[in-house]
Amino acid sequence: QVQLVESGGGSVQAGSSLTLTCTASGRTAGSYTMAWYRQAPGKEREFVAAVQGRRRNVTEYGDSVKGRFTISRDNTGMTAYLQMNSLKPVDTAIYSCSATPYWGQGPQVTVSS
Repeated sequence: QVQLVESGGGSVQAGSSLTLTCTASGRTAGSYTMAWYRQAPGKEREFVAAVQGRRRNVTEYGDSVKGRFTISRDNTGMTAYLQMNSLKPVDTAIYSCSATPYWGQGPQVTVSS
């Protein structure tokens, strides 16, 4: 069993930065790929970024965030960070952390123009 707790959401203006944090608990949590997804009102859930468990330098990004967002993981493997730069209003969504098949609750990120 893995539990995920996220933090770091909020309301910012376009061009600003935010960092989301996802902390996992559970004996095997460090081995899971951790990923961020987001869902805006009326839209389908969208993949944002992922970082592997054992090879923490292996990352993947959705096309809409490449070059602006950076995902990383701490040395324990239990915490993943999503650094979001140059935020745009289209980035407004609920962001959820995932370690398949487990999900966190999801912080709201609101970007105003």
